[in-house]
Amino acid sequence: MDFLELLQVLDSSLRLAIPLLLACLAGLFSERAGIFDIGLEGKMLGAAMMAAAIAAITGNVWLGLLAGIFASVVLAGIHGLASITFRGDQLISGVAINFLAAGLTVVVAQDWFAQGGRTPSLDGAARFNPIELPFAIGPSDAAETGRRLNELIAEASPIQQVYSELISGHTLLVYLALLAVPLSWWVLYRTRFGLRLRAVGEAPEAVDTAGISVIRLRFVAVILCGVLCGIAGAYLSTALLGGFVKDMTAGRGFIALAALIFAKWRPWYALSATLLFGFLQAVVVRYQNVEVGNFTVPVQFMDALPYILTVVILAGFVGKAVPPRAGGQPYVKER
Repeated sequence: MDFLELLQVLDSSLRLAIPLLLACLAGLFSERAGIFDIGLEGKMLGAAMMAAAIAAITGNVWLGLLAGIFASVVLAGIHGLASITFRGDQLISGVAINFLAAGLTVVVAQDWFAQGGRTPSLDGAARFNPIELPFAIGPSDAAETGRRLNELIAEASPIQQVYSELISGHTLLVYLALLAVPLSWWVLYRTRFGLRLRAVGEAPEAVDTAGISVIRLRFVAVILCGVLCGIAGAYLSTALLGGFVKDMTAGRGFIALAALIFAKWRPWYALSATLLFGFLQAVVVRYQNVEVGNFTVPVQFMDALPYILTVVILAGFVGKAVPPRAGGQPYVKER
């Protein structure tokens, strides 16, 4: 693997890690407030379908993004009502959301577009397009010179290759997702809201004694989780891919939960964990037909490899991961 090929793998790793990162940060806010949410997968799936559907109908990707966030927030609200207001089992509520989204997205997409549960392919203003940063070698340079973009990048200096291949050429949501990491850290560890949110997940009775509404803070955390999951789902269908297909999240919500445990509920560790899992997926996608001697590794095994490695990493390298003390426990106000 030469340097340019390595950059291309890292570029793919970043693109594939973005929905994991957003979903991981979503779970981070929710679980820091004491609400376990295994419904990240369902919220991402619902957002992906609505974002692609509205973008296809209106031709406006921003309306699609807002629709995706709205769909995810609605599902998050259902989870909040079940687990906070009615004090139901948070795990069962999350599973129910996953099942609901898996079935409802296909039914709605089929009813609207009659394409087997898919949405029409998105292009132009109906999807997020890559941003070519200043001084980067991009499609405009290839069009001017009449040469292939890969050839121009291959002839550039290593610094220019890193800038053009790895830093430039991403959609706006990629840069926003990376910005969300320091912003999440600042909110959680440098603001009064973040202090109260973390306290709700550790000792809600102490927060209640101080005259702060535990219910309100937990609902805010759940809604924040819905917003981030909405952006993650919209990224899948309007930026990473050009439309919605059945079960397109492909377990990313569960990998995000694994990354959250791996990151020990910290934003910067979440970035590292999701980039690692994105790298595993990028390697598998790039090297499908791997031969060991005279034996070709089955494609099905390569597709399952990121999930297998996720389990191995969690089992052998995480160490002791202690979740918020009040996580998963409904709060009953003392009278």
